[in-house]
Amino acid sequence: MRLRNWFTVDGPHAMRWMLLTGACIAMLSASACTADPPTDVPPNPFPNRVPAAELEGGVEWLNAGGPISIKDLRGKIVLLDFWTYCCINCMHVLPDLDYLEKKFGKEIIVIGVHSAKFDNEKETGNIRKAILRYEIAHPVVNDANMTIWRKFGVRAWPSLVLIDPEGFYCGYVSGEGNRELLEAVITKLIDHHRAKKTLDETPVQFALERFKQPASPLRFPGKLVADETGNRLFISDSNHNRIVVTTLDGKLLDIIGSGTIGNQDGSYAEAQFDRPQGMALVGNTLYVADTENHLLRAVDLSKKTVKTFAGMGEQGQQRIGSSKLLQAGLNSPWDLLVIDNVLYIAMAGPHQIWSHKLGSDTVQPYAGSGREDIRNGSLEESALAQPSGLATDGKNLFVVDSEGSAIRQITTKSNANLAEPTGDVTTVVGTSNLPGGRSLFEFGDVDAIGGDARLQHPLGIVYHKGGLLVADSYNHKIKHVDLKTKKSTTWLGTGKAGDATVPPQLSEPAGLCIAGDKLFIADTNNHRVTVVDLETKAMRILTIDGLNPPPPPKQEEIAATGTPVTVLVQNIAAKETVEFAVELKIPEDYKLNPEVPVTYRLTAVGAQNIFAGDDLNERNEATVAKGIASFGVPLAAKTGQGTFVLNITYGYCRDGANGLCKLGTASWQIPIDVGASDENNRISLSTPVTK
Repeated sequence: MRLRNWFTVDGPHAMRWMLLTGACIAMLSASACTADPPTDVPPNPFPNRVPAAELEGGVEWLNAGGPISIKDLRGKIVLLDFWTYCCINCMHVLPDLDYLEKKFGKEIIVIGVHSAKFDNEKETGNIRKAILRYEIAHPVVNDANMTIWRKFGVRAWPSLVLIDPEGFYCGYVSGEGNRELLEAVITKLIDHHRAKKTLDETPVQFALERFKQPASPLRFPGKLVADETGNRLFISDSNHNRIVVTTLDGKLLDIIGSGTIGNQDGSYAEAQFDRPQGMALVGNTLYVADTENHLLRAVDLSKKTVKTFAGMGEQGQQRIGSSKLLQAGLNSPWDLLVIDNVLYIAMAGPHQIWSHKLGSDTVQPYAGSGREDIRNGSLEESALAQPSGLATDGKNLFVVDSEGSAIRQITTKSNANLAEPTGDVTTVVGTSNLPGGRSLFEFGDVDAIGGDARLQHPLGIVYHKGGLLVADSYNHKIKHVDLKTKKSTTWLGTGKAGDATVPPQLSEPAGLCIAGDKLFIADTNNHRVTVVDLETKAMRILTIDGLNPPPPPKQEEIAATGTPVTVLVQNIAAKETVEFAVELKIPEDYKLNPEVPVTYRLTAVGAQNIFAGDDLNERNEATVAKGIASFGVPLAAKTGQGTFVLNITYGYCRDGANGLCKLGTASWQIPIDVGASDENNRISLSTPVTK
């Protein structure tokens, strides 16, 4: 492996770690390099590690039954993900973490350390909703006071800290795009600690927030498009990975997409999306920003089909130059808008606006240098910050720059000739052109004019009668911006997250559209769409009769590790059932986890006639009392022989308020002879003692 800079520590340990197999990697003060371990153990990639700081100082733990300490994680490779849920770069890291968790599921544990940027993100309830929205399946601690952040010397979102199975800090890496590097380093740590026998490969179980949430017809709806002439409303049902089509009064017309995450084209029932957001309607074609697929999709509303329109299906890094549609490196497209036959794309990932002239075969950046900031100037020199919503007065683009908490205006001169667009970018509301990127940290809830006004991570925008209505998401409000005076005022909402309709309350609204005298709001964290009268501001919930959530994905079974233990032939009487009793042996300082059902699966090895087929192969739940898991399997014959494999899975947690629970698995191969006993119909087994 080539030498490369990897983890850099700028905190109290001030050193630079280098990934170099078989060599001394770093020096601590004047200490000499430690000797290599025995030759049958691969060398430690980080021989001069330092003890990791504790995970104390967080406000609350989520996706876990309680706090988790470094001691609890002993035996596992730990990856701390320092993130904040507004951050597009942090979102881009989540698929990499998911990949690593699946590949190294028994060797690593990821812990999210949520160190908030915005005030709204410090609230545990809002972090919980972000965990649900992004389907995060690892523990997350709310580091609202940035205590853990400071302990580890972190300076940027996202940052990933590596801790080895013996509780030693190895270093960190910042930014996105480090999957291959992390995979290589984790592989070397696994090889070393497995040979050293300091690696615990017992599966773990977490009390995930998703299992506590009831199903709902909509799940974190993102954006809306109203077709007043056609009496249609299009809703990006983002976390159900589909587009819902209703009438403007809520009658269900169609569901576009199966609800399964993917990028498959085809009929409405076959098509797949991955958290779609913005849409644009042109005639009978609906263009969709398929955000986490990094694609644009085109829905033929007449033929009821979906096809990929632009993008390659993976995150691109393109910031300059045009590309053929299906070769374009798209990066988290978030919203769409058409002006004068040009499709504009709010490309959140590279902090740019892109454009595509309908009918052409290319797509390209239109405005923004790619630098994340709030800077005014020409299309090429200006800077945007995670653009997430688009609106127009017919001539100009208005953009919500969510990370800069600003509203931008972009001229669209010469858009018929996109090879040489001209125009400029200005700021309508919010700060701009502050030195050192300070504009990204100027936010709040201040009704004022122009640069004195403050928003907090706005996501949605719509033009109405000489002004803009803005979904000021983290303030849980709708703001009105007068384009003549640049005055921003609160139009709807109390400023506190809630679901009341009188007075109107919202929770991180993200999408807006207007039809007639009605404003439609994607009230994202309340999993609903609301309708507001533009004159009276009276709000009601849009009820969609007949809309149901898609079926949940099947839960994966935890496979038993190792070769099944073969037991002696079990001579069983010809009674109605065979009774199984399995003693669950767990460490002394642990207890069975009552929230995790003990499940079993019985599978035949070869031919048999003892049990009916309906009683085999399926995972079932056992009854547990005093550490014994019991279940019965009905006999289908009075005599007969067969061999079966029994797999059993159970959860256990350390005594006390602890958020880390482990999963025990065991497997036996059991020969059974029915009719060989007059009385016995019980098979007793014991699991091995677990770690």
